[in-house]
Amino acid sequence: MCAAAAPSPLYSVCQAEWHFSAITLTVVFAVYAIALLAALVTVGALSDHIGRRPALLAALATQAVAMLAFITADSSGWLLAARILQGLATGLATGATSACLVDLRPKLAPLINTATPGIGLGAGGIGSGLLVEYAPAPTTLVYVLLLAACAVAAVGIALMPETSPRRPGALASLRPRIGVPADARGRFLTVVPILITTWSMTGFYMSLGPSLAIELLGITNHLMGGFVVCCLMGTSAIGSVAFRSVAPRTAIIAGVPTLLVGLAGTLAALATTSAPVFFGSTVITGFGFGAAFLGAFGSVSRLAAPDSRAALFATVYTVNYSAFSLPAVAAGIAVTWVGLGVTANAYAIAVAVVAAIGLLAALRTEH
Repeated sequence: MCAAAAPSPLYSVCQAEWHFSAITLTVVFAVYAIALLAALVTVGALSDHIGRRPALLAALATQAVAMLAFITADSSGWLLAARILQGLATGLATGATSACLVDLRPKLAPLINTATPGIGLGAGGIGSGLLVEYAPAPTTLVYVLLLAACAVAAVGIALMPETSPRRPGALASLRPRIGVPADARGRFLTVVPILITTWSMTGFYMSLGPSLAIELLGITNHLMGGFVVCCLMGTSAIGSVAFRSVAPRTAIIAGVPTLLVGLAGTLAALATTSAPVFFGSTVITGFGFGAAFLGAFGSVSRLAAPDSRAALFATVYTVNYSAFSLPAVAAGIAVTWVGLGVTANAYAIAVAVVAAIGLLAALRTEH
Protein backbone atom coordinates (compact mmCIF):
# COMPACT_ATOMS: atom_id res chain seq x y z
CA MET A 1 0.00 0.00 0.00
CA CYS A 2 2.91 2.34 0.68
CA ALA A 3 4.24 1.58 -2.77
CA ALA A 4 0.82 2.09 -4.37
CA ALA A 5 0.52 5.63 -2.99
CA ALA A 6 4.14 6.66 -3.46
CA PRO A 7 3.84 7.75 -7.13
CA SER A 8 0.92 10.15 -6.47
CA PRO A 9 2.97 13.21 -5.40
CA LEU A 10 5.49 12.42 -8.14
CA TYR A 11 3.09 12.56 -11.06
CA SER A 12 3.27 16.33 -11.42
CA VAL A 13 7.09 16.20 -11.28
CA CYS A 14 7.26 13.47 -13.93
CA GLN A 15 4.71 15.28 -16.08
CA ALA A 16 6.79 18.46 -15.99
CA GLU A 17 10.06 16.63 -16.74
CA TRP A 18 8.78 14.27 -19.43
CA HIS A 19 6.14 16.57 -20.96
CA PHE A 20 3.27 14.11 -21.20
CA SER A 21 -0.40 15.10 -21.33
CA ALA A 22 -3.18 14.88 -18.76
CA ILE A 23 -4.67 12.03 -20.80
CA THR A 24 -1.41 10.10 -20.44
CA LEU A 25 -1.58 10.65 -16.70
CA THR A 26 -5.07 9.15 -16.72
CA VAL A 27 -3.75 6.16 -18.66
CA VAL A 28 -1.02 5.68 -16.04
CA PHE A 29 -3.71 5.49 -13.38
CA ALA A 30 -5.84 3.19 -15.53
CA VAL A 31 -3.18 0.60 -16.36
CA TYR A 32 -2.39 0.11 -12.67
CA ALA A 33 -6.05 -0.54 -11.95
CA ILE A 34 -6.52 -2.83 -14.95
CA ALA A 35 -3.44 -4.89 -14.04
CA LEU A 36 -4.55 -5.11 -10.43
CA LEU A 37 -8.05 -6.24 -11.36
CA ALA A 38 -6.67 -8.78 -13.84
CA ALA A 39 -4.46 -10.21 -11.11
CA LEU A 40 -7.31 -10.33 -8.60
CA VAL A 41 -9.59 -12.37 -10.85
CA THR A 42 -6.84 -14.74 -12.02
CA VAL A 43 -4.19 -15.22 -9.31
CA GLY A 44 -6.20 -13.74 -6.43
CA ALA A 45 -7.15 -17.22 -5.15
CA LEU A 46 -3.83 -18.88 -6.02
CA SER A 47 -2.64 -18.95 -2.41
CA ASP A 48 -5.51 -21.33 -1.57
CA HIS A 49 -3.64 -23.88 -3.72
CA ILE A 50 0.10 -23.12 -3.59
CA GLY A 51 0.21 -21.75 -0.05
CA ARG A 52 0.30 -18.23 1.39
CA ARG A 53 4.08 -17.84 1.57
CA PRO A 54 4.88 -18.67 -2.09
CA ALA A 55 2.14 -16.30 -3.27
CA LEU A 56 3.34 -13.46 -1.05
CA LEU A 57 6.99 -13.96 -2.03
CA ALA A 58 6.04 -13.88 -5.72
CA ALA A 59 4.11 -10.66 -5.13
CA LEU A 60 7.10 -9.07 -3.40
CA ALA A 61 9.42 -10.11 -6.21
CA THR A 62 7.11 -8.49 -8.76
CA GLN A 63 6.89 -5.36 -6.63
CA ALA A 64 10.68 -5.20 -6.45
CA VAL A 65 10.92 -5.34 -10.25
CA ALA A 66 8.38 -2.51 -10.40
CA MET A 67 10.56 -0.42 -8.07
CA LEU A 68 13.56 -1.01 -10.35
CA ALA A 69 11.47 0.11 -13.32
CA PHE A 70 10.53 3.32 -11.48
CA ILE A 71 14.17 3.96 -10.56
CA THR A 72 15.36 3.64 -14.17
CA ALA A 73 12.34 5.36 -15.74
CA ASP A 74 13.04 8.25 -18.10
CA SER A 75 9.74 8.44 -19.99
CA SER A 76 6.02 7.85 -19.60
CA GLY A 77 6.46 4.41 -21.18
CA TRP A 78 8.60 3.25 -18.28
CA LEU A 79 6.08 4.75 -15.88
CA LEU A 80 3.31 2.73 -17.51
CA ALA A 81 5.35 -0.48 -17.31
CA ALA A 82 6.15 0.09 -13.65
CA ARG A 83 2.52 0.73 -12.75
CA ILE A 84 1.41 -2.43 -14.58
CA LEU A 85 3.90 -4.45 -12.53
CA GLN A 86 2.70 -2.73 -9.36
CA GLY A 87 -0.88 -3.62 -10.17
CA LEU A 88 0.00 -7.27 -10.76
CA ALA A 89 1.94 -7.43 -7.49
CA THR A 90 -0.84 -5.81 -5.48
CA GLY A 91 -3.50 -8.06 -6.98
CA LEU A 92 -1.52 -11.20 -6.16
CA ALA A 93 -0.77 -10.04 -2.63
CA THR A 94 -4.25 -8.83 -1.71
CA GLY A 95 -6.13 -12.12 -1.57
CA ALA A 96 -3.19 -13.98 -0.01
CA THR A 97 -2.59 -11.35 2.67
CA SER A 98 -6.24 -11.10 3.70
CA ALA A 99 -6.62 -14.88 3.85
CA CYS A 100 -3.37 -15.28 5.78
CA LEU A 101 -4.51 -12.79 8.41
CA VAL A 102 -7.78 -14.67 8.89
CA ASP A 103 -5.79 -17.91 9.18
CA LEU A 104 -3.46 -16.49 11.84
CA ARG A 105 -5.59 -13.93 13.68
CA PRO A 106 -9.29 -14.48 12.86
CA LYS A 107 -10.58 -12.06 15.51
CA LEU A 108 -8.24 -9.25 14.50
CA ALA A 109 -8.34 -9.86 10.74
CA PRO A 110 -11.23 -7.46 9.92
CA LEU A 111 -9.50 -4.63 11.81
CA ILE A 112 -6.07 -5.31 10.32
CA ASN A 113 -7.41 -5.76 6.79
CA THR A 114 -9.28 -2.45 6.94
CA ALA A 115 -6.73 -0.39 8.89
CA THR A 116 -3.55 -1.37 7.08
CA PRO A 117 -4.56 -0.03 3.64
CA GLY A 118 -5.17 3.35 5.26
CA ILE A 119 -1.91 3.28 7.16
CA GLY A 120 0.03 2.14 4.11
CA LEU A 121 -1.54 4.58 1.65
CA GLY A 122 -1.27 7.45 4.12
CA ALA A 123 2.36 6.72 4.93
CA GLY A 124 3.21 6.24 1.27
CA GLY A 125 1.56 9.51 0.27
CA ILE A 126 3.05 11.72 2.98
CA GLY A 127 6.45 10.01 2.87
CA SER A 128 6.71 10.41 -0.87
CA GLY A 129 5.57 14.03 -0.63
CA LEU A 130 8.27 14.80 1.93
CA LEU A 131 10.97 13.22 -0.21
CA VAL A 132 9.80 14.98 -3.37
CA GLU A 133 9.77 18.38 -1.70
CA TYR A 134 12.84 18.22 0.54
CA ALA A 135 15.12 15.28 -0.37
CA PRO A 136 17.62 14.83 -3.20
CA ALA A 137 16.76 12.69 -6.23
CA PRO A 138 13.01 13.33 -5.82
CA THR A 139 11.96 10.96 -8.61
CA THR A 140 13.99 7.94 -7.44
CA LEU A 141 14.81 8.03 -3.70
CA VAL A 142 11.38 6.87 -2.57
CA TYR A 143 11.60 3.83 -4.84
CA VAL A 144 15.07 2.91 -3.55
CA LEU A 145 13.70 2.92 -0.01
CA LEU A 146 10.68 0.84 -1.04
CA LEU A 147 12.97 -1.66 -2.79
CA ALA A 148 14.85 -2.09 0.48
CA ALA A 149 11.52 -2.53 2.29
CA CYS A 150 10.59 -5.32 -0.14
CA ALA A 151 13.78 -7.16 0.77
CA VAL A 152 13.06 -6.87 4.50
CA ALA A 153 9.46 -8.02 4.02
CA ALA A 154 10.62 -11.03 2.00
CA VAL A 155 12.79 -12.18 4.91
CA GLY A 156 9.84 -11.87 7.30
CA ILE A 157 7.52 -13.84 5.01
CA ALA A 158 10.12 -16.57 4.49
CA LEU A 159 10.30 -17.05 8.26
CA MET A 160 6.56 -17.09 8.98
CA PRO A 161 4.60 -20.35 9.29
CA GLU A 162 2.62 -21.61 6.31
CA THR A 163 -1.11 -21.46 7.08
CA SER A 164 -2.60 -23.02 3.95
CA PRO A 165 -1.45 -26.47 2.80
CA ARG A 166 -0.95 -27.09 -0.88
CA ARG A 167 -3.90 -28.61 -2.68
CA PRO A 168 -4.62 -29.41 -6.33
CA GLY A 169 -6.34 -27.05 -8.71
CA ALA A 170 -3.78 -24.24 -8.98
CA LEU A 171 -4.01 -24.02 -12.77
CA ALA A 172 -7.80 -24.21 -12.72
CA SER A 173 -7.88 -21.37 -10.17
CA LEU A 174 -6.26 -19.07 -12.73
CA ARG A 175 -9.45 -19.07 -14.77
CA PRO A 176 -11.11 -15.67 -14.22
CA ARG A 177 -14.06 -16.09 -11.89
CA ILE A 178 -16.01 -14.48 -9.08
CA GLY A 179 -15.53 -16.47 -5.91
CA VAL A 180 -18.38 -15.71 -3.49
CA PRO A 181 -19.60 -18.84 -1.65
CA ALA A 182 -23.34 -19.41 -1.97
CA ASP A 183 -24.01 -18.88 1.74
CA ALA A 184 -22.15 -15.54 1.69
CA ARG A 185 -23.79 -13.98 -1.37
CA GLY A 186 -26.74 -12.36 0.38
CA ARG A 187 -24.57 -10.58 2.92
CA PHE A 188 -22.03 -9.72 0.25
CA LEU A 189 -24.61 -8.01 -1.97
CA THR A 190 -25.86 -5.85 0.91
CA VAL A 191 -22.39 -4.39 1.50
CA VAL A 192 -21.43 -3.86 -2.15
CA PRO A 193 -22.74 -0.23 -2.13
CA ILE A 194 -20.60 0.45 0.95
CA LEU A 195 -17.52 -1.01 -0.72
CA ILE A 196 -18.20 1.11 -3.81
CA THR A 197 -18.72 4.25 -1.73
CA THR A 198 -15.59 3.93 0.37
CA TRP A 199 -13.21 2.96 -2.38
CA SER A 200 -14.55 5.36 -4.99
CA MET A 201 -13.86 8.12 -2.46
CA THR A 202 -10.31 6.81 -2.13
CA GLY A 203 -9.90 6.93 -5.90
CA PHE A 204 -11.30 10.47 -5.90
CA TYR A 205 -8.71 11.73 -3.44
CA MET A 206 -5.82 9.70 -4.83
CA SER A 207 -6.39 10.86 -8.41
CA LEU A 208 -7.86 14.35 -8.03
CA GLY A 209 -6.88 15.35 -4.49
CA PRO A 210 -3.39 16.70 -5.27
CA SER A 211 -4.72 18.53 -8.35
CA LEU A 212 -7.56 20.05 -6.30
CA ALA A 213 -5.06 21.30 -3.73
CA ILE A 214 -2.89 22.86 -6.44
CA GLU A 215 -5.40 24.19 -8.98
CA LEU A 216 -8.45 25.15 -6.91
CA LEU A 217 -6.83 25.95 -3.58
CA GLY A 218 -3.60 27.46 -4.88
CA ILE A 219 -1.25 25.19 -2.88
CA THR A 220 2.00 24.57 -4.75
CA ASN A 221 4.05 22.60 -2.19
CA HIS A 222 4.42 18.99 -3.39
CA LEU A 223 4.10 17.83 0.20
CA MET A 224 0.46 18.90 0.14
CA GLY A 225 -0.32 16.33 -2.54
CA GLY A 226 0.86 13.61 -0.18
CA PHE A 227 -0.82 15.33 2.76
CA VAL A 228 -4.21 15.03 1.05
CA VAL A 229 -3.74 11.26 0.79
CA CYS A 230 -2.44 11.07 4.36
CA CYS A 231 -5.40 13.03 5.77
CA LEU A 232 -7.84 10.64 4.15
CA MET A 233 -6.11 7.30 4.64
CA GLY A 234 -4.46 8.02 7.98
CA THR A 235 -7.76 8.92 9.59
CA SER A 236 -9.41 5.93 7.92
CA ALA A 237 -7.11 3.76 10.03
CA ILE A 238 -8.20 5.70 13.13
CA GLY A 239 -11.84 5.14 12.18
CA SER A 240 -11.22 1.42 11.85
CA VAL A 241 -9.60 1.24 15.28
CA ALA A 242 -12.33 3.35 16.89
CA PHE A 243 -15.07 0.99 15.71
CA ARG A 244 -13.19 -2.29 16.10
CA SER A 245 -15.36 -3.48 19.01
CA VAL A 246 -18.81 -2.73 17.59
CA ALA A 247 -21.03 -4.82 15.33
CA PRO A 248 -20.37 -4.45 11.57
CA ARG A 249 -23.85 -3.02 11.00
CA THR A 250 -23.27 -0.36 13.67
CA ALA A 251 -19.94 0.62 12.10
CA ILE A 252 -21.63 1.04 8.71
CA ILE A 253 -24.52 3.08 10.12
CA ALA A 254 -22.08 5.39 11.92
CA GLY A 255 -19.46 5.52 9.19
CA VAL A 256 -21.53 6.33 6.11
CA PRO A 257 -23.18 9.51 7.51
CA THR A 258 -19.76 10.66 8.74
CA LEU A 259 -18.35 10.14 5.26
CA LEU A 260 -21.25 12.13 3.78
CA VAL A 261 -20.65 15.02 6.18
CA GLY A 262 -17.01 15.10 5.14
CA LEU A 263 -17.99 14.96 1.50
CA ALA A 264 -20.35 17.91 1.91
CA GLY A 265 -17.56 19.83 3.62
CA THR A 266 -15.22 19.07 0.74
CA LEU A 267 -17.70 20.53 -1.74
CA ALA A 268 -18.06 23.62 0.46
CA ALA A 269 -14.29 23.97 0.59
CA LEU A 270 -14.01 23.83 -3.19
CA ALA A 271 -16.79 26.41 -3.56
CA THR A 272 -15.06 28.79 -1.13
CA THR A 273 -11.45 27.83 -2.02
CA SER A 274 -10.76 27.23 1.68
CA ALA A 275 -7.76 25.00 2.31
CA PRO A 276 -8.47 24.52 6.07
CA VAL A 277 -12.03 23.39 5.34
CA PHE A 278 -10.78 21.11 2.57
CA PHE A 279 -8.26 19.31 4.75
CA GLY A 280 -10.61 19.22 7.75
CA SER A 281 -13.35 17.70 5.61
CA THR A 282 -10.89 15.18 4.21
CA VAL A 283 -10.11 14.06 7.76
CA ILE A 284 -13.83 13.59 8.49
CA THR A 285 -14.31 11.69 5.24
CA GLY A 286 -11.39 9.43 6.07
CA PHE A 287 -12.75 8.63 9.53
CA GLY A 288 -16.11 7.69 8.00
CA PHE A 289 -14.35 5.60 5.36
CA GLY A 290 -12.51 3.61 8.03
CA ALA A 291 -15.64 2.87 10.05
CA ALA A 292 -17.82 2.01 7.06
CA PHE A 293 -15.25 -0.21 5.37
CA LEU A 294 -14.53 -2.01 8.65
CA GLY A 295 -18.23 -2.77 8.95
CA ALA A 296 -18.52 -3.94 5.36
CA PHE A 297 -15.42 -6.12 5.56
CA GLY A 298 -16.42 -7.53 8.93
CA SER A 299 -19.80 -8.50 7.51
CA VAL A 300 -18.27 -10.93 5.03
CA SER A 301 -14.84 -11.83 6.43
CA ARG A 302 -15.89 -14.93 8.38
CA LEU A 303 -18.46 -16.30 5.97
CA ALA A 304 -16.06 -18.33 3.82
CA ALA A 305 -14.50 -21.69 4.63
CA PRO A 306 -10.67 -21.74 4.86
CA ASP A 307 -10.25 -23.27 1.40
CA SER A 308 -12.24 -20.47 -0.27
CA ARG A 309 -11.13 -17.44 1.76
CA ALA A 310 -8.63 -16.10 -0.75
CA ALA A 311 -11.25 -16.34 -3.51
CA LEU A 312 -13.79 -14.43 -1.43
CA PHE A 313 -11.32 -11.71 -0.47
CA ALA A 314 -10.14 -11.45 -4.07
CA THR A 315 -13.76 -10.81 -5.04
CA VAL A 316 -14.20 -8.21 -2.30
CA TYR A 317 -11.11 -6.38 -3.47
CA THR A 318 -12.16 -6.69 -7.10
CA VAL A 319 -15.21 -4.62 -6.16
CA ASN A 320 -13.01 -2.28 -4.11
CA TYR A 321 -10.46 -1.61 -6.80
CA SER A 322 -13.06 -1.37 -9.56
CA ALA A 323 -14.70 1.38 -7.51
CA PHE A 324 -11.28 2.85 -6.77
CA SER A 325 -10.16 3.00 -10.38
CA LEU A 326 -12.94 3.12 -12.96
CA PRO A 327 -14.74 6.26 -11.68
CA ALA A 328 -11.39 7.98 -11.17
CA VAL A 329 -10.34 7.21 -14.74
CA ALA A 330 -13.66 8.56 -16.00
CA ALA A 331 -13.11 11.66 -13.87
CA GLY A 332 -9.65 12.14 -15.33
CA ILE A 333 -11.14 12.12 -18.82
CA ALA A 334 -13.98 14.42 -17.77
CA VAL A 335 -11.52 16.99 -16.42
CA THR A 336 -10.30 17.64 -19.97
CA TRP A 337 -13.87 18.36 -21.09
CA VAL A 338 -15.63 20.16 -18.25
CA GLY A 339 -12.84 21.19 -15.90
CA LEU A 340 -11.66 20.09 -12.48
CA GLY A 341 -14.29 21.87 -10.39
CA VAL A 342 -17.33 20.53 -12.25
CA THR A 343 -15.85 17.03 -12.32
CA ALA A 344 -15.17 17.03 -8.59
CA ASN A 345 -18.69 18.16 -7.77
CA ALA A 346 -20.32 15.59 -10.07
CA TYR A 347 -18.12 12.82 -8.68
CA ALA A 348 -18.99 13.73 -5.09
CA ILE A 349 -22.73 13.79 -5.80
CA ALA A 350 -22.58 10.37 -7.47
CA VAL A 351 -20.72 8.92 -4.48
CA ALA A 352 -23.30 10.42 -2.11
CA VAL A 353 -26.13 8.70 -3.99
CA VAL A 354 -24.44 5.29 -3.77
CA ALA A 355 -23.64 5.91 -0.09
CA ALA A 356 -27.30 6.62 0.63
CA ILE A 357 -28.29 3.33 -1.04
CA GLY A 358 -25.75 1.46 1.08
CA LEU A 359 -26.94 3.14 4.27
CA LEU A 360 -30.56 2.22 3.55
CA ALA A 361 -29.51 -1.39 2.91
CA ALA A 362 -27.68 -1.47 6.24
CA LEU A 363 -30.66 0.00 8.09
CA ARG A 364 -32.95 -2.65 6.57
CA THR A 365 -30.58 -5.46 7.56
CA GLU A 366 -31.17 -7.13 10.90
CA HIS A 367 -28.36 -7.44 13.42
